[in-house]
Amino acid sequence: MAQNTQEVKLQPSEIQEVLMNEREFLRQIVQEGLQQILESEFEEFIGAAPHERTQSRRGYRNGRYSRKLKTRVGTIELEVLRDRAGEFSTELFARYQRSEQAFVGTLLEMYLQGVSTRKVKRVVEQLCGESLSRSTVSNLVRRLDETLKRWRERRLEGEYPYLVIDARYEDIRDNGVVKSKAVLLVVGIKRSGYREVLSVEIGDSESYESWRRVFQGLKERGLRGVKYAVSDEHKGLVQALKQEFYDVSWQRCQVHFLRNFLGKFSRREGKEYVKWLQDIFGAPEIETARERKRLLVEKLISAKKDRIADWLDEEIEACFTVYSLPESHRRRMRSTNMLERLNQEIRRRSQVVRIFPNEASCLRLVSALCMEYSEEWLTGYKYLDMDSPKEEEEPSSTHL
Repeated sequence: MAQNTQEVKLQPSEIQEVLMNEREFLRQIVQEGLQQILESEFEEFIGAAPHERTQSRRGYRNGRYSRKLKTRVGTIELEVLRDRAGEFSTELFARYQRSEQAFVGTLLEMYLQGVSTRKVKRVVEQLCGESLSRSTVSNLVRRLDETLKRWRERRLEGEYPYLVIDARYEDIRDNGVVKSKAVLLVVGIKRSGYREVLSVEIGDSESYESWRRVFQGLKERGLRGVKYAVSDEHKGLVQALKQEFYDVSWQRCQVHFLRNFLGKFSRREGKEYVKWLQDIFGAPEIETARERKRLLVEKLISAKKDRIADWLDEEIEACFTVYSLPESHRRRMRSTNMLERLNQEIRRRSQVVRIFPNEASCLRLVSALCMEYSEEWLTGYKYLDMDSPKEEEEPSSTHL
């Protein structure tokens, strides 16, 4: 006789609630993901998969040991592999916990300064697994700040021919008033071809004085060999750059210029004219770019858009500085797009905080993320090959 069974189905809203609220479910996902990273790191270090015979092998496995890691979804336990010579080490724990501590420290500081809500208090307790005392929080923040300060003030060795300069704005409480303040970022491309975050500072705005302090600080720390810099066209920035690095070649970011150009048209008109501008920026050499610019200026004048034509004719020349670089460097050095991923990550974290209680908390979070990215860049692939005409490709999410 067949047994009657009743099938139980969950509604989409119920499934979402289970996935979002089940702490153990999320903890398991994080644990499995980080364990895979450790396994991959060790396999790359050894040069061989388990039981694989290869001449490129650097050593042999020698068991595992357990290591606990505190995360936002609870404490997880990972198994770290050992080699017989004891030479394998991983930066996973240091990198992960730095950014975690910065995030937690920012939320805790909001709570302790009385600018948070009961909801933020509950979030803090979930992130840390328990309520933390004021002294515990103070020690956590102090140790992290010391580490980040040493990194921001580190001595710069070698030459940095290229700079990528950008700024973003965050809401920060200042004497009881919420102000939008600039986070000033400078990335350098070393003579070796690797990227590195050189400077992270907070300024009241992108003023000449703010940017000049940033550039002076970089020079005091040993920055040298700068030949080329790319940034948005902000008068204070450009003025300070030329003041402190008088012989530098400045490139106006082509992506920012394109957005400025689109802002001068209606949406329908912009779709037509932007193709002409993209064609200019895609020219193989500067003579062709200038000829294409001339044709676009004439088209704008014939359409009775003289003011836009004059603006384009006067302003676009700063976008052509990139033609002074080797052809293989131009695609990556014509804009500030290389910072897009980093800015997206900063934006994702800062949206959780919304309003930073003070400059120190904002600087802490951004510095921790920049330090993490900088270390990944310096230990990853070469961003540019400074000796040969080809460089390794990196997929880009933003194109002209």
